[in-house]
Amino acid sequence: MTQLRDYLATRRSTPASFLDGPGPDAATRDAILTMAARVPDHGKLAPWRFIIFEGEGRDRAGEALAEVAAASDVPRDLEEERCRLVRAPLVVAVVSRAAPHAKIPEWEQVLSAGAVCLNLVHAAAAHGFKAQWLTEWIAYDRAALDVLGVGAAERVAGFLYVGVPQFVPTDRDRPNLAGLVTTYVPA
Repeated sequence: MTQLRDYLATRRSTPASFLDGPGPDAATRDAILTMAARVPDHGKLAPWRFIIFEGEGRDRAGEALAEVAAASDVPRDLEEERCRLVRAPLVVAVVSRAAPHAKIPEWEQVLSAGAVCLNLVHAAAAHGFKAQWLTEWIAYDRAALDVLGVGAAERVAGFLYVGVPQFVPTDRDRPNLAGLVTTYVPA
């Protein structure tokens, strides 16, 4: 457990543009996704799913995103959009399928999708990779979501970029617990 404690105490994302190949092979990718899916899930709804972008699929998705960007009123660098999903050898979209339910609050379903994203970061690390959890504009643009295969009632919880880091990132400032923690005192 010392290794887990040390990992959690020092965990740091590696920027997607600094994640090289090789990425995980199919068996390792599936093991990472299996671990990622082991999250709190009230009612066993699995209110999330995965979309995998790897190999040529990343290029095709990038072309589709460049087309969306070109048709948008927001000016974007089309080459940057073409390359968006090739920054790492594996990109996993975690798609939230949270929906009204008779017993399970929708908010709990959304939180479960967020837990999948963080578990995926940890599972990648457990297999010798690094990951970065991003959303960016493509997670919120309906036309981009359509070309990436995200349904009308779904939302992207995150795009997880997975690969081998080119360098060990330096640490960054962390939240000061003194300003975040209160202790309940009964009246």
